[in-house]
Amino acid sequence: MENILEIENLTVNFDGFKALNNLTFRMGKGELRVIIGPNGAGKTTFLDVITGKVKPTTGKVKFKGKTISGLPEHKVARLGIGRKFQTPRVYQNLTVRENLDLACNRHKNVLPTLFGGTKATERTQTLSLLETIGLTEKADIQAAWLAHGEKQRLEIGMLVAQSPDLLLVDEPVAGLTDEETENVGNLLLALAESHSLIVIEHDMEFVRQIARQVTVLHQGSVLCEGNMNQVQNDPKVIEVYLGEAPTVTPEQMNLIRIAASMAWADGNFAPEQKQVIFSRLSEQFTNDSQHQAQLQGELENYLASNLPLEQLTDTLTTENEKITALKLSYEVIRANGVNELESIVYQQLLGQLGLPLEMVREIEAEIDQVYGG
Repeated sequence: MENILEIENLTVNFDGFKALNNLTFRMGKGELRVIIGPNGAGKTTFLDVITGKVKPTTGKVKFKGKTISGLPEHKVARLGIGRKFQTPRVYQNLTVRENLDLACNRHKNVLPTLFGGTKATERTQTLSLLETIGLTEKADIQAAWLAHGEKQRLEIGMLVAQSPDLLLVDEPVAGLTDEETENVGNLLLALAESHSLIVIEHDMEFVRQIARQVTVLHQGSVLCEGNMNQVQNDPKVIEVYLGEAPTVTPEQMNLIRIAASMAWADGNFAPEQKQVIFSRLSEQFTNDSQHQAQLQGELENYLASNLPLEQLTDTLTTENEKITALKLSYEVIRANGVNELESIVYQQLLGQLGLPLEMVREIEAEIDQVYGG
């Protein structure tokens, strides 16, 4: 894949503090990349350097093969990099349509746009953008009257109107409701079909919704890269977010997620089911009460993954791992009574595990006895 962005050995030094420290990063053309990391990891400085707002102390930034580090912001923007900041920057007193018309107008001049009319091609582009960002019905409403999430989508639409090759989006769902968050996520996924995007975000549920490839920054450097499953299971990432090493291995955490996916089948993770996971982990992974308490903290932060079941079971390599996954999964759904949706997902699990039917029935019978036959 051709790289649209390449960063080599980048360091940004602010009076002795290295906001970025020998950072190297590559991103392919047409890619959607999510950047995460704890506060102070260097995420904002990372965007500032790409856009020319901050000059690197050492290192290079290349965009479409051309070195852009050191160029002023307006020249970087003209090369095809657009940035959306965390707080929406829209013209509050203009309508949604006028905001988009202004962004589409190649002269970028307010008065000719508002009073001189717009060309047919630009009107068509505006209509298309209104549909893309889901604001067609609010086209003639002043931007000031939009909900926060709608303003976020409007600003993203204004950014797209400028036809950038690379979109940089900084914390687009901060302060949004669940519904607004989902809408913004769907918009970014749609834009990813035709644009290269870098998204910085703290909301991990949102990251799971949109993430394809994730880069984790820590202390100004790249700590880890990969898909969401790889990143969440990386011991270095867990240690950075929790401040201590994990008590279970990535392989064990994967077994936990398989069992939890049974409970999530109906969208209702019952307290009984969560308690089963905690207690069974105590028996199978650690018998130390202090470790168990630490493990529960890890689960609260990393249990949810929303990953396809097949992606989780593909990592099971031994029969013992498959048996453990079966036992945990069946006990989780049996603890609260097996409903129809959980039964469907459980049957999918059995098909993917491929264990002998006689062995499956014996394991189920043992657990059924514990929960009353």
